[in-house]
Amino acid sequence: MAIEQGNGREQPYTGGILKLRIPFVHYRIEYQDFIQGAILSCVPLGITAAMTKVLGIPIEVAVLMVVLNNFLYLLHTSFGDPSISGWITAGIPLYISYLTTFTAGPDRIKALIALQVLVGLIFLVLGVTGISRYVIKHFPISMRAGILLGAGFASLMRVFKPSQPFMGKMPISFSIAGILSFFVLFSGRAVSYRKKYGWFAWIASFGIAPGFVVGYLVGLMSGEIKPPSGVFDHFIIALPFNDMLHSFSIVGLGMPSASMWAAAISLAVVAYVLAFGDILVLEALIDDANKARPDEKIIFSVPRNHIITSIRNIFEGFFMPFISLCGPQWTGGQALVVNRFNHATPEQEPSYWGGATSIFWGMSIAMVFHPLVQLVLPAKMIGFGLTLLIQGYLCIYLAFAMCHNNVQRGIAGVMGSVLVAGNYVKLWGNPFWSGPTMALIIGALLFFLLEFGSAEEEPIGNIDKEIEEEIKKFEPEEDK
Repeated sequence: MAIEQGNGREQPYTGGILKLRIPFVHYRIEYQDFIQGAILSCVPLGITAAMTKVLGIPIEVAVLMVVLNNFLYLLHTSFGDPSISGWITAGIPLYISYLTTFTAGPDRIKALIALQVLVGLIFLVLGVTGISRYVIKHFPISMRAGILLGAGFASLMRVFKPSQPFMGKMPISFSIAGILSFFVLFSGRAVSYRKKYGWFAWIASFGIAPGFVVGYLVGLMSGEIKPPSGVFDHFIIALPFNDMLHSFSIVGLGMPSASMWAAAISLAVVAYVLAFGDILVLEALIDDANKARPDEKIIFSVPRNHIITSIRNIFEGFFMPFISLCGPQWTGGQALVVNRFNHATPEQEPSYWGGATSIFWGMSIAMVFHPLVQLVLPAKMIGFGLTLLIQGYLCIYLAFAMCHNNVQRGIAGVMGSVLVAGNYVKLWGNPFWSGPTMALIIGALLFFLLEFGSAEEEPIGNIDKEIEEEIKKFEPEEDK
């Protein structure tokens, strides 16, 4: 095996720009992340409801598309991009509204083909030219923190909103699952327990899995979750490739018209703006992992991430148009993988790439087997809700950690609030002027008005520089 550990360098790979890493050669399968992925396998299937209703795709074809989309996530971690990739989730309501302006049937599918391929081309152009790398490199810290805060607020608001199923329909089981997961993942006491008790370290290595299992069992006993049914109706899911290609792709439907391509341009730009925030979150999480585990250097390249995301969108757009589109990162899954890596020793998890790839091997393989999916399907909202909780917690603490002064904190707070509140309105009836666009504009205005070109803000509470330096002497090394 070419797996190296504890050397402070990048993990070995094969190839050039696209750094191929092969299981059992460049990384080992981490069974804990594999199991976490298998548990979460039911979550992506939630998009099939929109695919059948909006696009008229048969459920068997929709499930096959979800499975193929999941296997394509492996392109990222297999070729040198540390992203736990996902959808461009925030824009799903916008995509649905756009598609319903077309006649149901082939026209609606062609409209989605045009939208997804254009999104892929935007990623490709920005990735190949390096423009995206330049923009992100010079993106202000306060605005980065604002996007992180907005992502965190949006996740937590969704969890605790009474109309959502998490606390609304399963308050007992979900609360227990959430409390246990937070204790295992983030408690300082849990960190000491990991070092003191081997059995606790083993349980904690499974991340959200222990909390999920306990919450599931409590839900079954309390009646909040219905028992699984139809577990052994089938063994392998249906694989209607022929139907998918001839009824829902360019193979059978042909190319979209010129007017469809033109109509999709503005929404494709909006989709990229939404995805831009995910890229900043990904960069922050990987930076956090590099600080927590200096034994391995994880390289995040924005152009590489863009190129692989473009390949997924263009391929799927032509051959299996996917209503949620393909995004650069799934923050909930990214948080799970990064958190386990951060708290593991090099002996427990030799390389980041083992966990990052294993979560999708587990999720993708589990989705092929009907009994496994049916077993976890009744508790899919617990799994989904736990990822939202963890995503919210990590985004918020990273946002606060990256700000250096009160001006940056203030700009980040305003921008994060606009991003969340703006999701409920569309100025001038145009989807482009929703939360992300408004947040970027207001954040930029505040940055140039309050921060750009100004001197460093004085410490909180008028503490002078000499006292601040004395305080820093007593900080732990890792906090400096």
